[in-house]
Amino acid sequence: MGKYRFRLETLAKVRQRARDAERQRLADAYRADEVLAQQRADVALQLEELAGVRRAALSADYVDINRLAAAGRYEPVLHSHQRTIEEQQRLLDEEIERRRQALVEADRGVRALELLDERHRAEHERQEQRLETRELDEVASQQWLARQ
Repeated sequence: MGKYRFRLETLAKVRQRARDAERQRLADAYRADEVLAQQRADVALQLEELAGVRRAALSADYVDINRLAAAGRYEPVLHSHQRTIEEQQRLLDEEIERRRQALVEADRGVRALELLDERHRAEHERQEQRLETRELDEVASQQWLARQ
């Protein structure tokens, strides 16, 4: 019969490359998520520091108007940046979910071809065994006839 060769091997390789590309895209999105998390933490830290500056400016023997005014101008900028990060996070969460679903679908396509390959390989092996058994039976019957 010959050596087994999966007829859809090229399609399987294409699907595997597509799955690997989806996996890479998802990994990129997770890296972007880490960057946003770090930015969010940085902004939160800056807001805490700003609150500390305000408390220090008010708790001194004299009120430092210039520091209070600078803090008052900087706080809306930080809040605006925080809202921007939150919006980016929302969009990124949606994109991560899309990419996760695309990876699941790509993986499903690869798995379907793998299962088909396994079935075809098993059928090929069964046919090879039947052929071998038939040949051995033929040889055995010829030997039997030769002895008779």
